[in-house]
Amino acid sequence: MITAIIIAVVALLLVGVVVGMYNGLIKLRNLVQEAWRQIDVELTRRHDLIGNLVETVKGYAAHERGTLEDVMKARSAAMAPNQSPAQQAESENILSQSLGRLLAVVEAYPDLKANQNFLALQQELTSTEDRIASARRYYNATVRDLNTKVETVPTNVIAGMFGIKQAEYFEAVGEQREAPRVDFGQRDATIPPPSGYAGAQQPHAPQAPPGATSPAQTPAAPVGQTQPIDPTPPTPRTDAPPAPRA
Repeated sequence: MITAIIIAVVALLLVGVVVGMYNGLIKLRNLVQEAWRQIDVELTRRHDLIGNLVETVKGYAAHERGTLEDVMKARSAAMAPNQSPAQQAESENILSQSLGRLLAVVEAYPDLKANQNFLALQQELTSTEDRIASARRYYNATVRDLNTKVETVPTNVIAGMFGIKQAEYFEAVGEQREAPRVDFGQRDATIPPPSGYAGAQQPHAPQAPPGATSPAQTPAAPVGQTQPIDPTPPTPRTDAPPAPRA
């Protein structure tokens, strides 16, 4: 009877552990899916803004047909449904490159750059890009947590039993990985080494007056020879005390 109770208690504990690990995996998977839906919302907003931006540019630079068509083709490819995160990241990268070429063309049209509608769309697009970057960081963090659970013991056993697989990262590729280069106008400036650095220039010693000879510069007598003796007798001292009278 006691043995049966012990076995039942151990079985219940094992079931509880399995259920806890399974629920943890399901929770992480749901977080990944929720984070991806948030990215999808922001990407849809981005695609709409790019479409409106292209229509605004057409009114000022209609003859830039090739550049405009490239942007619209890349936009259509990015809006294709049922793409994996890796495929979506690649499509968005191509769209970003096409959009960059379009904005470079816009620099030649001052009237377009001053258009209030264009400026508002560009500002909103910048804000949307920032939200996409934030959503991507959160999504990748949840994907990392899920993949770690799927790969490590003992949750990998539970994941294999219930078919819970790893998720794909939504990573920036190509030009999106390059951080902007910041230059504060000191590219060609000479920066002094910090104090205490071994290669720093030491302060110069004070120079002696012209014509003065330091002790270290006094020529020494050759080896085996003595200094010549001055034959002139020494001058008697005038301040010596008088000799005592006898």
